[in-house]
Amino acid sequence: MSLINTLKFIVEHPLNRGNKFGALARFVKWQIGARLMPYPIIYSFTTKSKLVVEKGMTSATGSVYCGLYEFNDMAFLLHVLRQEDLFIDVGANIGMYTILSAAHLGADTVAVEPIPATFSHLNRNIALNSIARRVRAFNIALGAEKGTVSITSHLGNANHIATADDDNIIEVEVDTLDHILADLFPAIMKIDVEGFETAVLAGADETLRKQSLKAIIIELNGLGARFGYDEDKVRALLNGHGFRPYTYDPFIRKLIASPASVKHNMIYIRDIPYVEQRIKTAEKVYLRNKLI
Repeated sequence: MSLINTLKFIVEHPLNRGNKFGALARFVKWQIGARLMPYPIIYSFTTKSKLVVEKGMTSATGSVYCGLYEFNDMAFLLHVLRQEDLFIDVGANIGMYTILSAAHLGADTVAVEPIPATFSHLNRNIALNSIARRVRAFNIALGAEKGTVSITSHLGNANHIATADDDNIIEVEVDTLDHILADLFPAIMKIDVEGFETAVLAGADETLRKQSLKAIIIELNGLGARFGYDEDKVRALLNGHGFRPYTYDPFIRKLIASPASVKHNMIYIRDIPYVEQRIKTAEKVYLRNKLI
């Protein structure tokens, strides 16, 4: 993300409304501090959770600037998930969704992250929040079948299944979502695998049939094309299992039906009355001097 785009993201972020100068001050403070003292810091993520943040962690530093990096989707998770639920974090990265789920909400969580170095950061955040008893972490990739796959290892949040043009690649084990969740019944699932969502869902047929699964937060932004995937088929697959696309406004706690063609993070939901009741009865969360 360029400097201009980063600054635009910061000042336009919903949690920075009314305090744009304070948000920019946090950005400047972090940038100076990261150069003078380039060490990890412990950041109070929410009132019940913490993150280890260091230079180069795009989503984590974004939360330092803004409170919740992916505000609408993360707030949806905070408003819908409950302690008795199971959350699945596919493409966990350093574990921001996992920490919200297991540390802030107290829910059992399965986290999947294929890059060994990133997986170590995920485990560091799990240890920091003392939630190892609630989290099962897998250092694998997910796909349509078991095997191995080449993946980039030096692009941070943008690491992806390698193509012919990529370098700095490693081989990682691949399993299927159906296999690792064979006897488990998830309530919400997040999938962010930089265009490989088609393959992940190809190995998740039984998981998608489980009626416990009420919502899927998924990134469908066109990156699947680099692997020859048609993401419209993913949308059709989810539609066939009864999921419909929505966005979420956390401030008014409202689900907003969205065109399936939108290329962005989307929340696919089935059993709307159930999810709406969860939203209505969720405890408020204090973030950036705001209650949502």
